Amino acid sequence: MIRKDIKDFLKTIPSDVTLVAATKYVDVDDMNELFRMGITNFGENRTESFLRKYSLLNNREITWHFIGHLQRNKALDVINKIDFLHSLDSLKLAKVIEDHCTHKLKCFIEVSINLEENKNGVPYYEVENFVKELQKFSKIELVGFMMMAIKASDEESLDSQFKKLRELRDKIEKKLNIKIPYLSMGMSDDYKSALNEGATHIRLGRILYN
Repeated sequence: MIRKDIKDFLKTIPSDVTLVAATKYVDVDDMNELFRMGITNFGENRTESFLRKYSLLNNREITWHFIGHLQRNKALDVINKIDFLHSLDSLKLAKVIEDHCTHKLKCFIEVSINLEENKNGVPYYEVENFVKELQKFSKIELVGFMMMAIKASDEESLDSQFKKLRELRDKIEKKLNIKIPYLSMGMSDDYKSALNEGATHIRLGRILYN
């Protein structure tokens, strides 16, 4: 169920920031309600759920984001239906996109800033070389970096984690003379800290619902 003050809440999000509604735990009715409230960017974590919701909402002018880990054996079902992939984390997945995508796919590299063993992502110290390799792929448009902060981090730690991704982006832009315009960082518990450190895309789930 959508929070009752959703209109007021949306007014608190800066106009130059893209709010991606994470819809992992909500149904199509709630998504339709969010759409009526003006949210047009939706993010799904799971392939099966995405495909079902996509088929039911393909008459809407929705920008689709895949924000979860995308397994290579399921990528073929997804890559030609989404507008943004937030979780590009391997050259093997990049090769699948290169071989099977019918359009140039806007991709975020998922970066492992904190090197957590249970999280996906390219280790931060390998990202520069990963970017160089991606330049060989014609079907991949690198638009940004994505990260997830450590759960239950305090505000100072959150600021430090998000700052690290921004500084990594800035460093690679300068060194490789390229533009990487977007930073996908910040979820319901930490999006304010992410915004303070330059997030352009925030992935909000629970905070949108009652």
